[in-house]
Amino acid sequence: MQTRVAVLETMGASAPYASSKPLVIETLALDPPGPGEVLIHLKAAGLCHSDLSVINGDRPRPMPMALGHEAAGIVEQLGPAADEVGSSGLAVGDHVVCVFVPSCGHCEPCTVGRPALCEPGAVANGAGTLLSGARRLRRPDGTAVNHHLGVSAFADYATVSRRSVVKVDPELPFDQAALFGCAVLTGVGAVFNTARLPAGSSAAVIGLGGVGLSSLLGAIAAGARQVVAIDLSEEKLAFARELGASETVNAADPAAVEQVKDVTHGGVEYAFELAGSTRALDLAFRITRRAGTTVTAGLPPPTATMPLEPVILTAEERTLKGSYIGTAVPGRDIPHYIELYRRGRLPVDRLMSGVLSIDELNEGFDRLHDGHAIRQVVSL
Repeated sequence: MQTRVAVLETMGASAPYASSKPLVIETLALDPPGPGEVLIHLKAAGLCHSDLSVINGDRPRPMPMALGHEAAGIVEQLGPAADEVGSSGLAVGDHVVCVFVPSCGHCEPCTVGRPALCEPGAVANGAGTLLSGARRLRRPDGTAVNHHLGVSAFADYATVSRRSVVKVDPELPFDQAALFGCAVLTGVGAVFNTARLPAGSSAAVIGLGGVGLSSLLGAIAAGARQVVAIDLSEEKLAFARELGASETVNAADPAAVEQVKDVTHGGVEYAFELAGSTRALDLAFRITRRAGTTVTAGLPPPTATMPLEPVILTAEERTLKGSYIGTAVPGRDIPHYIELYRRGRLPVDRLMSGVLSIDELNEGFDRLHDGHAIRQVVSL
């Protein structure tokens, strides 16, 4: 079959993207699902900084690539044995959320309950293939187009691994469902799974994009007594206060560290860095109190480094932890987070800042690049 797809030919385009147009909408051939794969009719896809980091070259990937990884849609066709994979069956017509790391279920991380660190999944994502190693998108001349994180969601249809989707309640609107596959899974998971934040703790969130604000909502839902929101944008800080932040601090203020320590009486017990910046991570580490935990879920460029005094880890019994996809078990966590949303404890629908068509993607990434949007969603 054929499908319209947003393709990135080369990385490193300059903003504004409305002028440089790094993403071009092409009609490609889409192969049917192979063993353990499914064909999805995509309905909504979110614009994420992980997409932007490929466009600007911060996160190198093989080109050309069909972008998009945070999405929801309807199962259109099952490949052989696809209904037998995972914890529950899958049928044509089921509503699903896409997950941007497929989990094989057999490698060591998968068998010990850490599917977010699936080794074959990481290899496939780096190579631009599905979990099987296949590429299912082709140009008219037969040239293969790489997949983005096993999904390639900026499209009408996608063939993906069964292990890249989680079945969800069909009553959940697609534009809201899409957010649970990345922003919510990553941000809330950093709080619930990586930090295991105890009720009554103090917390800070640095970087108030879709993932950061999801972490803020997660910290509130977990029962944090105090949540400090930190960002460079006064507009986002004001929005964080509306969502329930106890205090806000502008990261550009030279006295930002002292301000946080002042309002928290010495620093927070848990600091979450979601900006993808070493400066933000340094700030997060410096505002963490003795015996506290700093969690980083941001993705700075692979070449980025930062200074660290290891003696602090010992002398202050400090913990610095990474969090990838919120240390998620997607089949468990996505339904859990959706239920919290239904009960009003995770109002992630408030993070949506606009609905676009697939032809408006370049303009949408300009807004994301400039910090004027939290979570835009493409309606497909």
